[in-house]
Amino acid sequence: MPLLTLPNPGALALSLRAKALVFEDPQSQAILDRIRQLSPSDATLLVTGETGTGKELVARHIHALSHRRGRPFVAVNCGAWSESLVESELFGHEKGAFTGATTSKAGWFEAADGGTLFLDEIGDLSLPLQVKLLRVLQEREVVRLGSRQPIPIDVRLIAATNVDLEAAVTARKFREDLFYRLNVATLSLPPLRERPGDILPLARYFVDLYAQRLGSAPTALTAEAAARLLEHPWPGNIRELENAIHHALLVCKGSQIAVADLRLTALQPRTATLPPPSDRGGDRWAADVESQVRPAQQAASLEGALLALFEQNLPNLHEQIEETIIRTAYRYCDRNQLQTARLLGISRNIVRARLAQFGELARYRAVRGGAVAATAAAFGRGEERSSSRAPGAT
Repeated sequence: MPLLTLPNPGALALSLRAKALVFEDPQSQAILDRIRQLSPSDATLLVTGETGTGKELVARHIHALSHRRGRPFVAVNCGAWSESLVESELFGHEKGAFTGATTSKAGWFEAADGGTLFLDEIGDLSLPLQVKLLRVLQEREVVRLGSRQPIPIDVRLIAATNVDLEAAVTARKFREDLFYRLNVATLSLPPLRERPGDILPLARYFVDLYAQRLGSAPTALTAEAAARLLEHPWPGNIRELENAIHHALLVCKGSQIAVADLRLTALQPRTATLPPPSDRGGDRWAADVESQVRPAQQAASLEGALLALFEQNLPNLHEQIEETIIRTAYRYCDRNQLQTARLLGISRNIVRARLAQFGELARYRAVRGGAVAATAAAFGRGEERSSSRAPGAT
């Protein structure tokens, strides 16, 4: 059975990445064939797929099969760095280029020279950084922050994203010229639910891995547990499967994992059907109908509001709508940037950048500062009144 794993997966227990891939399902075997076709080339490669489908594992395998396998493989998550740091990390900086730059430092492109650079979550890069990345890919050279001297590089770039970049280009969130530069060769990884032939081999791999790590006796899945794994839609893909097996080994009794030992998420397909009236009391059924019809009515109302805006032919309409959505979500989440990002399904970096662009952060700091000043002033007046009272006054 073809199996891909990260180097030393035991040392990456806290990683959010998929740690193993198998190629038992026919779709996976077709992916493996395509990997072997693309590996000998130096062409830029764009890997797409949902979170947790194993995009970094695929990138590492392509590097291992290429003529660059003896050179560095550098993996970078573009969404893990703030916008102020990611440019320095990508392209490097010279001593004194900014506050805190006490020494010169090579960037990721230089570190991967001669090898492969894997840029994950490339859809999270800001538009200004996309321009600089495009220039590097075109010129095959980098210029460190604080320097004017270009440094030639020899790097194969593999980019990955769980974002629909074509939709992002249409929404003007991703540069069209950079998209075409990245979209030389493509590889799409289907979600785990679409390659069911891989589910049980992966589950058995994780059972053996965690049984060994936990010092447990050899453990197997019952037939019912195996059937339950095959039925689950796996919205979290390989990551979710690994976590489910890890939990099952922690709580199972004996040498078998039963259905009751599996902790699977409650996330299910979004569509819902209305129950027949005969199965429920009238009032309860009416409440269920209302709860399921209301989202459809809200969607129709939203569509009507958008159509009314389109009729007005307003300038910069997309920007206005985006600003309204992000502002409203931010306030709904009690001005918590992380929760706002989760609610909207975008990265925290994008939320922070947009809030700063819209002036929301400055406005909140000003309001908060005024409230603090008012509280302090009120407290001071209270102190003055207390000190002006005669001794013994009640």
